[in-house]
Amino acid sequence: MDGNTPPQTEGQRNQTAGLFDEPLFQDSGVRDLQQVGVIDVGSNSVRLVVFDGAARSPAYFFNEKVLCGLGRGFVDSGRLNPDGRDRARATIKRFALLAQGMRLSNLTMVATAAMREAEDGAEFRAQIEHDTGLRMRVIDGAEEARLSAQGVLTGWPDARGLVCDIGGSSMELAVIGDGKVHSTVTSSLGPFRLQQVPGGKKGLRKHVDDILKTLRAQVGNHHDALYLVGGSWRAIARLDMERRGYPLKVLHEYEMTTKSIRKTLDWIDEHSVAELRARTGISNDRMSLVPLASRVLRQLVHVFGPKRIFVSSYGIREGILYEQMPTALRARDPLIEACSFMEKSSARIPGFGAQLYAFLRPLFRSRSPARRRLIRAACLLHDVNWRAHPDYRADACFDTATRANLGNLDHAGRVFLGIALMYRYKSGGLRPRIREVAGLLTEAELDDAKTIGRALRFGAMFTMDHLSRAGELRYFPKKAEVELILSRPMAGLYTEVAEQRFRALATQMRATPKVRVARAVHNSKGSAGASCGSGGTSSSGAPSSG
Repeated sequence: MDGNTPPQTEGQRNQTAGLFDEPLFQDSGVRDLQQVGVIDVGSNSVRLVVFDGAARSPAYFFNEKVLCGLGRGFVDSGRLNPDGRDRARATIKRFALLAQGMRLSNLTMVATAAMREAEDGAEFRAQIEHDTGLRMRVIDGAEEARLSAQGVLTGWPDARGLVCDIGGSSMELAVIGDGKVHSTVTSSLGPFRLQQVPGGKKGLRKHVDDILKTLRAQVGNHHDALYLVGGSWRAIARLDMERRGYPLKVLHEYEMTTKSIRKTLDWIDEHSVAELRARTGISNDRMSLVPLASRVLRQLVHVFGPKRIFVSSYGIREGILYEQMPTALRARDPLIEACSFMEKSSARIPGFGAQLYAFLRPLFRSRSPARRRLIRAACLLHDVNWRAHPDYRADACFDTATRANLGNLDHAGRVFLGIALMYRYKSGGLRPRIREVAGLLTEAELDDAKTIGRALRFGAMFTMDHLSRAGELRYFPKKAEVELILSRPMAGLYTEVAEQRFRALATQMRATPKVRVARAVHNSKGSAGASCGSGGTSSSGAPSSG
């Protein structure tokens, strides 16, 4: 292939081919995903991600990137950066060898703007394919926008708004809603290209503004939510956290307002790159692009006027997985799927979480569907940290909820879930580091999280067998009573430890505890059974018989 011939994109070569050589999901009912790798060759970074775990919400088994800068200087030369080529070639060789060692079930390599536009892109592609034996898919701008938007849908199934993915040499926009990607557009608003725009700050502002207004005519401007994808956006979000003193340093689903963004962009302008690096630890290669990306974001917010702005750590790599998911798999809740997988792989009794949720559900019938979803997640995660030292188990639970790869969970939800799990193991107050993060919740939310934790603490230890065989819970809010009905064969489970924890739950609920043993009944053949009909009740802690 002639080195001056632009590389043919994957979409141009085969409009119907998937990005993987073989389908990832042969069965629409699949629950788990074998290790699947993606090498993403971008204009600035080259990254290998290996996914594993729950099929709908895969974890990152391996994640490594190198900021090679393939597209640096492209505007002047029209060619890939020579040093970037050498670094990218060495990096991709390493990734291919790592993938061999991991014996991945699937590995695909995609490349974006720099590779599809550089004069020597086809030549470099052939070189990489010869080195590694892997096929490099060079995707066009529309496909890049679509895959990035699908990445957002991987984490936010109900996301609705505008996705903006910025790379080194391009910026893509996509409209999403109803679980689908609608219109997509690509542009030249990557920082590497903007370095060469003449006219200083004024010329750059006009250049960016003109392109954004053209894009707005294509995708519309009635988008309440803006979802930001890309390393430069994540760096700006990290700086926003630093300026605000935000306590939870998790970028995924971090929410910003237009007012906060403008303040942060002004703050970035007032500080040198070296000062900002010292405060956040962001790499020099990444930070060097932040000033230009900041100018794009300022105009982006001005032109499109979103009300809410979110950061997504999911992008093109996750979008490739989403591309392969059957409709039935896409419909599942990423949070519940991830928690189910964690329970399956780490809990002492996989499957007990579903029983625990069914047992506790009568206490929380009045909660909103969103809150009950978090309670269900807490039940699934209640035992995944059992191997931690008892002195640190509560903290480990909190960190699991707030730091783990859990999709479709905002920051307040992470903290709520973490505190509920923490109280599953402890009865005292919050440690200082947790108290700071707990400020993301209202006092009422904190109280509710503690109630759920008390419920988990009781239910999780009440029996090691089927909870439905042990008894059932009832809650009477008007009478302020919480009742435990013990099955007659399992009444011996309720002794002083169970009594202590049940009383603690009732106290937290501001209710009177009632305990009774279900009365025995006899069927027509004379065998004894159990009934939850009327029987004696006791508020003293000792169960009474029916």
